[in-house]
Amino acid sequence: MSDRSLEQTISALIQQEGLPDAYAETVEKTILPLADRICALHDTEKQPIVVGIHGAQGTGKSTLTLFLREILLRHRNRSTANFSLDDIYLTRGERQDLAERVHPLFITRGVPGTHDVALGQQVLNRLRSAAPEDATPIPAFDKSRDDRVPRDQWPVFGGRAEVILLEGWCLDARPEQDSALAQPMNPLEENEDPDGVWRSYVNDQLKGEYRKFFDEIDFLIMLKAPSMACVLEWRRLQEQKLANKIRNAPKSGGPHDGAQELRIMTDEEVGRFVMHYERVTRACLAEMPGRADVLINVAEDHALGLPQFREA
Repeated sequence: MSDRSLEQTISALIQQEGLPDAYAETVEKTILPLADRICALHDTEKQPIVVGIHGAQGTGKSTLTLFLREILLRHRNRSTANFSLDDIYLTRGERQDLAERVHPLFITRGVPGTHDVALGQQVLNRLRSAAPEDATPIPAFDKSRDDRVPRDQWPVFGGRAEVILLEGWCLDARPEQDSALAQPMNPLEENEDPDGVWRSYVNDQLKGEYRKFFDEIDFLIMLKAPSMACVLEWRRLQEQKLANKIRNAPKSGGPHDGAQELRIMTDEEVGRFVMHYERVTRACLAEMPGRADVLINVAEDHALGLPQFREA
C-alpha cells in the first residue's frame, strides 16, 4: 500500500478491532482487490449495487464488511451503507408468536423464517432511491438481550448509497429438495422436530420471500469455513467475547441493567443453538462455492485466503 492515508485507515481499524498487525497483509492481498472489483462493477452498472457477504458464524463477515465499507467510503469515493441479516431479526415477541403458531423452535433466532425480510427490502429500497437530504434508519438487534433495538436508537444513513454491503450467515442460501428433509440432521431435529414441521417451514421460506430478497444481490462473496466443527468452536468463542464485553462494561444503573435481562449462552447451549443452523450451513458449504462471484477460504485460525474470482 503506497497511499499513506489508506495505510493510516487500515492501521486504525486493525487497532480498533484488536487484530494482529499482520492483518495489514490480509487487507492488501484479499480486501483491497475485493474493493477494486466492487468499484469496477459499480462503474459498469452506473447505479447502486448490493454486495452480498455470506459466511457461516465466525468466518469474519462483520470484520470484512467494516474494512470494505471504510475503504470504499474513505478511499474509493463510494457512498457505502451496510447492514446484516442479524439486524432484521424478528423481535422476541414476534418469534414467540411464530413459535406458538408454527413450531416452538422458532423462539430461537437465526434460521430463515426468523427475519423481517420485508423490513430488509424496505431498507434496500430506501438506500437505493434516497435523495441527498434523505435519512434512512438502519435496523439494529441487541443479541445480548435477544431483541431488536428500539427504532429511535437505530443508526441513520444519509443520502443515497452507491454500494450496499449486506451480510449474513444464510445470505443467498438455496432451498433443499423436499426429500432431503426426511432424515434428521442432528439430535435437535431428531428429538425436537421429529415430524419435520420446523425444517420444512424453514425450507419453504427459502423458496419464497427470502428468494426474492436474495435476488437483489448483484455480487456475492462467500467466506467458506473449513468445517462445521470449526463453526461450532468459533460460535462458542463469539459468545465468550460477548459475555466478557458485557461483564466489563460500565454499569449505568438504568432500568435495563441487570444480569437477569442478558441472554448469554453456556457452551452447551451454544452447541444446541448451532444445531439450528447446521442444515442450511452444510447445504451452503456444499453448493455455494461453485456459484459465488468470489470465494475466500477461511482457515481454522480465521486467516482469509486469496480471493478466487469467478469469471463470467
